[in-house]
Amino acid sequence: MNLHEYQGKSILAKYGVPIQKGYAADTVEEAMTKYDQLAKEEDSPFAVIKAQIHAGGRGKGGGVKLAKNRAEAKEHITNILGMQLKTPQTPGGMEGAGKQVNKILVAEDAYAPDFDACKEYYVSILLDRARQQNVIIHSVKGGMDIEAVAEETPELVHKTYIDPELGLQGFDAREVAFNLGLSGLAFKNMTKFIYKLYAAYLGADAALIEINPTLHNADDEIIAVDCKFSVDANALYRHKDIAEMRDTTEEDATEVEAQGYGLNFVNLDGNVGCMVNGAGLAMATMDIIKLSGGEPANFLDVGGTADAERVEKAFRMILRDDKVEAILINIFGGIVRCDRVAQGVIDAYKNIGDIKVPIIVRLQGTNAEMAKEMIDNSGLNVRSAVTLQDAADVVKSVLKTA
Repeated sequence: MNLHEYQGKSILAKYGVPIQKGYAADTVEEAMTKYDQLAKEEDSPFAVIKAQIHAGGRGKGGGVKLAKNRAEAKEHITNILGMQLKTPQTPGGMEGAGKQVNKILVAEDAYAPDFDACKEYYVSILLDRARQQNVIIHSVKGGMDIEAVAEETPELVHKTYIDPELGLQGFDAREVAFNLGLSGLAFKNMTKFIYKLYAAYLGADAALIEINPTLHNADDEIIAVDCKFSVDANALYRHKDIAEMRDTTEEDATEVEAQGYGLNFVNLDGNVGCMVNGAGLAMATMDIIKLSGGEPANFLDVGGTADAERVEKAFRMILRDDKVEAILINIFGGIVRCDRVAQGVIDAYKNIGDIKVPIIVRLQGTNAEMAKEMIDNSGLNVRSAVTLQDAADVVKSVLKTA
């Protein structure tokens, strides 16, 4: 589950990580009140206005602005709140529809009073699944896309792996500070920063914490100026406070709806809709679609109770996608009987009515033969398949005629 910058920073603060002070707001009036409060606390009219969306590169799309006085703050707040912000990471990139900004962060100017003396670093913590170790990725090229840095100057991207049995050790934190070229007070503050950041990563069951930029200011302080924070959704039962931070407006509406039905759904960009029970079978089905010349339009696992109601809801979600040219239903009848699934498909088809795309149904397992007979005798525009190869051949044939 992804968090907004201000939410991630609130978690970091609980673990003692130095952060850029700021206040979130979702109206112009509230934001101006927060600006006045911040200006009084910092004794400075300077503030940074930041759009809060689940995407990086906000500055490139005009979602991060420095205000030098109250008038500029109001102008930036008014312009950013409600805008359709386009960044390289929003759907469709800079040419796409972007995301609507419903909340902003009014933050201090952490670079004052000496901007030229400040340095920016990149620091992130995540799991390296291949090595089965947490890794601290860091670079002196902060404030930039780490992917571009890794491609153009890979020697400037360092990785410090953490032994899972020993945990973060002093030499690990010092290695990060050494690689960033720090010394003296800044070196000590960076090691403390890494310790606290790693504690937040473990304590919140994070999947990723990315601080870009990590600021080294004129006083040799190390501060989290930005924060990309993602939490392992499987661990949210241990963090009810974090679970309450979920912003469903930032998520795909169909995926959120599917979760309410107990379905596992992920939108993709292909032309063949999938309806499967079991994640492994779903991956195999997506492979079959690609081998048949198509592209998966979604990942959809209906689980072990593929009854008529659930099948109908799954159908309706898939059919909302105008790019879908065919639907492949691939169900293994173990817990659920194939004949019940077949009846669910038939009932759902009749309830929805006027389904224009061809539907291919492959049912294997308990009562599979009975299920095939039911599909074949239904009189509906539904084609049955027995093997995965059969399903692939039918998909290929319907795509050619689509």
